[in-house]
Amino acid sequence: MAGPALENGQRPGAAKTKLMADINITPMVDVMLVLLVIFMVTAPLLVAGVHVDLPRNAAPKLSHLQKPVIVTLAADGALYLGDESVQRGDILARLSALKTSAGDATVYVRADRKTGYGDVLELLGVVGQAGYQKISLLSQPLKAASESPAPAVVPPGGAAQ
Repeated sequence: MAGPALENGQRPGAAKTKLMADINITPMVDVMLVLLVIFMVTAPLLVAGVHVDLPRNAAPKLSHLQKPVIVTLAADGALYLGDESVQRGDILARLSALKTSAGDATVYVRADRKTGYGDVLELLGVVGQAGYQKISLLSQPLKAASESPAPAVVPPGGAAQ
């Protein structure tokens, strides 16, 4: 029969074992490494998606993005197509010719802040008559406009306005 127990519940002569309250990290690291390997192996398989045998055709590849057309209306009413000065009567013909040769591109309209609203609308109408569908108005960012005045329009070969 067993001998008398001590106050703490252990028998005399029994080895004292201390309870361990720490977590053993090694098995957790092993499990995490196994999961990492599983995800590394299966991730490329998930990206592939559904296999489809696509049909072939003779359609040409899409052309490169076209350069935008820039139309400028200076403070004195002068019109510029890119850097080249254009007469008001010739702008529609020039834009139409450019559209037939270069295709439909984005047209950026720049106008001096002193230019009247009606003049800008008239120019937008001419650009629309030429057949362009994508028209954007350019402006200075608000922060840059408050720090320094807007840059003057300099016609090619001329002095600043």
